[in-house]
Amino acid sequence: MERPVFGIDLGTTYSCITYIDAYQDIVVIPNAEGDELTPSVVYFEGNSRIVGKEALALAQTFPEQVVTMVKRQMGMAYWRFEYDGQQYSPEEISSYILRKLAQDAEQQTGYPVLDVVITCPAYFDFPQREATARAGQLAGLHVWEVINEPTAAAIAYGLQEEKDATILIYDLGGGTFDVTIIEIQQGAIRVIATGGDSTRGGRDWDEAIVLYLVQEWQKQTGASDDILESAEALQELWQQAEDAKRALTFNHAVVVPVFYAGQEAEIVLSRETFHRLTAPLLEQTLFFTRATLEEARKQGCTSIDQILLVGGSTRMLQVTARLQEEFQIPISMYDPDEAVAKGAALYGYKLKVDREVQEQLQRQQTTQASEIGALPQEISAAQKTVAWEQGVNAELVKTMNDIAITNVASHSFGVFAKRKNDESDEYSDVISNLMLINTPLPHSQQRIYKVLEGNREVVEIKIMENMLTQEIVENPSMGQIIGTMQLPLPKGLPAGAPIEVFFEMNNQGRLSIKGRELSSGTQIEATLQTDMGISAAEMEQAQERQQKLFID
Repeated sequence: MERPVFGIDLGTTYSCITYIDAYQDIVVIPNAEGDELTPSVVYFEGNSRIVGKEALALAQTFPEQVVTMVKRQMGMAYWRFEYDGQQYSPEEISSYILRKLAQDAEQQTGYPVLDVVITCPAYFDFPQREATARAGQLAGLHVWEVINEPTAAAIAYGLQEEKDATILIYDLGGGTFDVTIIEIQQGAIRVIATGGDSTRGGRDWDEAIVLYLVQEWQKQTGASDDILESAEALQELWQQAEDAKRALTFNHAVVVPVFYAGQEAEIVLSRETFHRLTAPLLEQTLFFTRATLEEARKQGCTSIDQILLVGGSTRMLQVTARLQEEFQIPISMYDPDEAVAKGAALYGYKLKVDREVQEQLQRQQTTQASEIGALPQEISAAQKTVAWEQGVNAELVKTMNDIAITNVASHSFGVFAKRKNDESDEYSDVISNLMLINTPLPHSQQRIYKVLEGNREVVEIKIMENMLTQEIVENPSMGQIIGTMQLPLPKGLPAGAPIEVFFEMNNQGRLSIKGRELSSGTQIEATLQTDMGISAAEMEQAQERQQKLFID
């Protein structure tokens, strides 16, 4: 069997790695401890990084040396974890989790883990997606693509279910929430609209329990001590809260013993109380769900056939009950912990098949292929050759090669510009969006702007990302600058000279920009790289440290 492309669900609370084996089965690879899910927790100790279950256990004893929930910090310019006098970025810490998954998978399968597809929340912005790819790079992996988690789940579901349907994927994980509406029709998967909140997840339900336990402990003991000030006690409360949340799926009430400062209280947490404490969190997810449904309607989607629950936090009983009450649509839970990782492996296999089929077509070098594209019989022949070389069923190769996956832009993208006020002749700062949220991908757009001042040597093009649907955003603070380009100008260029800006986004949400001065033809172009996450200097330092670190 050729070296596989592995699928990785790099989760906020748990991570998972999968691949397609020699029998074309999707395999969830257990870690060295024998578990299919690895806690996304990192413990720092000297030149070692302990990742997973043991790190989670050590968090209660050495909380200052443990990082949890790092996925929520991805792409954040100023967040760093300090250990032993050094600063560690979210990308570098995430790379330890990826290394743990990769080395355990290699030990279990015998295949080197080099080529991977990594998933991320659909609503991750550009810096967060770039940070995910850089984490893979730091881990020594070749990241073929970063794919949206709901899209990955839809691939796993769509290849299993043969009937056409329009489904709403409600993905509530440990730290992020996505809602995505996807159409599955005749072997094609098309994302219609996506929304969500990359800072909302099951951890927030845990936090509500933690705060309740603290309040009840104070009430029962009469003590005024603040348990939250103790890092060790707080870590224990987090674990107790998660255990209680899980138990309430099967029990109407649980008793949680809380011991602190020599005083203990046995606190009863009922399912009813839990639902009351966390109802506002659930309503926030419904707000995003309704908004995404409205966006889908604008795209012509008039009905939803099914709601698909993905993510471990959807096991909470209140989720299904509230969704059923709100939408009256059939609801099913689909492999909540592993669907995303399985879809990533399937997508990785598709990318590999696509590449090999294309290579076969190029070898044919037919006139038809070079001038008008390959003919159906040529594609079929190439698929059969690939299947023969891989030693797999030709129908599988055909299915994977033929399936079409269409994504949408998760954010709007534009440039920082100035607009003239018709009444006052004054200029105001705006965002001029060239690509709007939920635009089907791939997509390209160009627009002509004018130089405000003459005799400029260079014009700066600031690339803006935002979540608004207007072509002109009156308040630039509603967006963020994710990159800049410097376009040289010819000498003596007068005010009002035209500048063309061209945006192109591929299926995976990677943005390419071109800027061109029309009179001279001077042009700059780049695949956008954000400077909001890890810096180039930090990347270099992190790569040097990786050579000296042990991952357990």
